[in-house]
Amino acid sequence: MVERRVTVGWAEGLHARPASIFVRAASAAGVPVTIQKGDGSPVNAASMLGVLGLGAEGGEEIVLASEAEDAGPALDRLAKLVSEGLEELPETV
Repeated sequence: MVERRVTVGWAEGLHARPASIFVRAASAAGVPVTIQKGDGSPVNAASMLGVLGLGAEGGEEIVLASEAEDAGPALDRLAKLVSEGLEELPETV
């Protein structure tokens, strides 16, 4: 399993617009990705309801993970998106 620990960079956390941006990026990642907050259960990162249900606030740590062998670059891009609070997925890391 490949994983990245990252601090949420959006001040409002993974709510509404940031969650929508993240879910679209996770859906386009090309590999299955999960997202987890604290000791909670991981949820599908491409699920809007799952991501909103985490209640991840700005400054909190989340874990992005995938069991795909080639998931490293996709997780790096998603981690950059989340940590920097970007408005769209970066093309390169």
